[in-house]
Amino acid sequence: MPATKYIAPSVLVTTPPYWAEACKHLMKKDRVMKRLIPQFGDACLQTRGDAFVTLARSIVGQQISVKAAQTVWDRFALLLKKITASNVLKLKVDDMRAAGLSARKVEYLVDLALHFDNGAVHVKAWETMDDEAIIAELIAIRGIGRWTAEMFLIFHLMRPNVLPLDDVGLINGISQSYFSGESVSRSDAREVAAAWAPYCSVATWYIWRSLDPLPVEY
Repeated sequence: MPATKYIAPSVLVTTPPYWAEACKHLMKKDRVMKRLIPQFGDACLQTRGDAFVTLARSIVGQQISVKAAQTVWDRFALLLKKITASNVLKLKVDDMRAAGLSARKVEYLVDLALHFDNGAVHVKAWETMDDEAIIAELIAIRGIGRWTAEMFLIFHLMRPNVLPLDDVGLINGISQSYFSGESVSRSDAREVAAAWAPYCSVATWYIWRSLDPLPVEY
């Protein structure tokens, strides 16, 4: 079972049960990981919130700064007593626009809410579904592409073996740590990551840390 702890009222933080084993594996198999992992002590991947809220936040945050995204999200959240799919579907478009959401993001949030409300995404079955099957469900929602789906797999579902080859940070980090800053192709990245399996998510997380020591939250 994942380890859980409360960091504030109603905020439950969960960490992956496989993290220590993954670090041991990666340090044994990969020279860069052997150097990198000890630099970050006990820090590890954490997940919080529920699936709908996590995906809604990812839509709100598209193509704007983290600070702007938080401002819009806070305004949007004030429109609802609780952020659920059915409550979002009751909102007026004008009120959502007034909170700072573009017309397109309103459409995306409504489509997300419809998928959750009508059971088109099988949230309760995700635990037993493989990564690609979950990605297929998520990218059927407007405004969610493969990268967002992969971030969701890593940060929300804490799947251990996701390799997000569309992620600029991962490619830049591999370039710096493995190729002395030379440009890296997707096939180069795959070759490097062959040693990471079955813990590509964990290695990716440490590559991100090598670029920015502050842990990413999703």
